[in-house]
Amino acid sequence: MRKLLSVLAFLVVASMLLAACQAKPGVSRRPIKVLFVPSVDVDFMIAGGELIEQALNEATGLYFEVSIPTSYAATIEEMCASPEDTIGFIPAMGYTLANQLCGVEPGLASVRYGWNVYWTEFLVARDSEYQTLEDLEGATWAYPDVASTSGFLYPAAMFDDLGLTMGDTVEAGGHPQAVKAVYNREADVGTAYFSAPLLPEGEWQVGDSPDIPDELVEECGLNDEGKLYCGAYRVLDARAAIREEAPDVVQKVRILALSGEIPNDTMSFSPDFPEELKEQIMEAVIAYVGSEACEETLCNESFYDWSDAAPIFDENFDGVRLLMEAQGISLETIGE
Repeated sequence: MRKLLSVLAFLVVASMLLAACQAKPGVSRRPIKVLFVPSVDVDFMIAGGELIEQALNEATGLYFEVSIPTSYAATIEEMCASPEDTIGFIPAMGYTLANQLCGVEPGLASVRYGWNVYWTEFLVARDSEYQTLEDLEGATWAYPDVASTSGFLYPAAMFDDLGLTMGDTVEAGGHPQAVKAVYNREADVGTAYFSAPLLPEGEWQVGDSPDIPDELVEECGLNDEGKLYCGAYRVLDARAAIREEAPDVVQKVRILALSGEIPNDTMSFSPDFPEELKEQIMEAVIAYVGSEACEETLCNESFYDWSDAAPIFDENFDGVRLLMEAQGISLETIGE
């Protein structure tokens, strides 16, 4: 009898697992997986995950499960391992790698304060002697992750174009950590994302100085809402990601240079994601990004700091593909 009960229990569990696998993505027993790369404040991202799940559920009637994999590569691997039910918030190079690996498709791209592009910033100690990128020959370089578009791909290409050889390298684990490595003088140069500052009058333009005016540096600090300001300038680049633990980050770390424009990060779909659900979810995400609730999660500068979202297409990443090819970056090389 005991053996029979064990067999019956096994059959019940097996039938439940089979039913879950056959269930349509988005039902309670098979929630849609939503993955965020761990590029910024992971603890803040984890805390906001449940709020995002609830908001998307209320907007669509579908069920979601948010998680933050341990790395960019792990995010890509999980999207490909669950081809029918996964959404990934991944940067341009991560998308290109995922598309190459298993046919992941783009849906939306972020917009930040009117910009649908961003840049790499090269960060050095404010009192360092570095004045140009050429001065960085032999410098210790801290970058977020080898699969980071702004943190690794673009700066690596620029170093190569200039014929520069870096000294020691530090894979810091995220953009805040790359900034922190320069702040703590563990690296001579750090590379991370640059988002344009908000100015008291007018808008920042390409070609303007990326850093805060010298006369305002000593005025930098947190306002009553915990935002990083220098006078009336609001700092939105990666330095702001460590503002709470290092409110004097602008006094200690300056921007040496910027890269060219980079396509913003994406919300992408696993290769066999149901077409009938994509539009519904994209509309819900666009509406959510436009809501006050988003300020506590995805739209917060401790998360991804989205202020809007818009459709994006595979051909928008052709330039990234060319750069990756020139650098010899592929699925195989990022795992080395």
